Amino acid sequence: MQKTIIEAPGKIPKMNWRELWEYKDLLRTIAWRDIRVKYAQTLVGMLWAIINPLATLAILYFVFSIIVGVDTEGSNPLVFMMTGIVAWSYFASLMSEAGNSILSAENMIKKIYFPRLILPLSKMISGLVEFGVSIICLVVLMLVLAQKPSLHILYLPLFITLILLAGVSAGIWISALTVRYRDFRFVTPFLLRLGLYASPVAYPASKVPDQFQTLYYLNPMAGVIEGFRWSVLGQGAFNPLIWLSIGVWALLLVTGVYYFRKVEVVMADVL
Repeated sequence: MQKTIIEAPGKIPKMNWRELWEYKDLLRTIAWRDIRVKYAQTLVGMLWAIINPLATLAILYFVFSIIVGVDTEGSNPLVFMMTGIVAWSYFASLMSEAGNSILSAENMIKKIYFPRLILPLSKMISGLVEFGVSIICLVVLMLVLAQKPSLHILYLPLFITLILLAGVSAGIWISALTVRYRDFRFVTPFLLRLGLYASPVAYPASKVPDQFQTLYYLNPMAGVIEGFRWSVLGQGAFNPLIWLSIGVWALLLVTGVYYFRKVEVVMADVL
């Protein structure tokens, strides 16, 4: 029997985490469906998960290492840039797919009740396949180029979790905003293109002038990427400004869930 919820006009329902847990099977089903259909009817299938990061690496290496000559602070430029690409690619994919999750499930939303937050959250799982492949590419590259991991590698799970939370936080905001303002379907790709160069993917954040460091780390991906690279390569000391980026993501996650719940009440009517 279809479950229905009646809300008072203008009232924002409280976040029911227990209900989300009750729908965990639906979350897994949607995530598995996304994995199966993503590369369906493609010529090379899962090889795209390898081609995409390596093609990005080739372009960034040519521009920033060969043409610009960016100093990668003692690390092999290919490994240095690949760490940034691994972190950024998972975030970008999660933000984009979670942001489009509500519109792509329009028919499903109109027909049955389920916690709509399941849709952007499911992208965390489906995106882990590509992320895992990217990690393998990074490990192979480090082995081939004899780049040893740092002792800070123990902190890697923490920064992987932060990348995951960063992507889903941005995705929740975009998915909720897109329900009312379809312009965000075009804004999101623009923000991701801009963010690739405004984040320390192909260059170290230390190259940003000191007077702009605080402003730079207000870009929440700056701290996450630098922390991920620090945990893998161990370059320099841990920059305390990374906590500023983490704080921005925490704020975006809390406010994003709040706004999503506000929109969720009228979601089926607006779509």
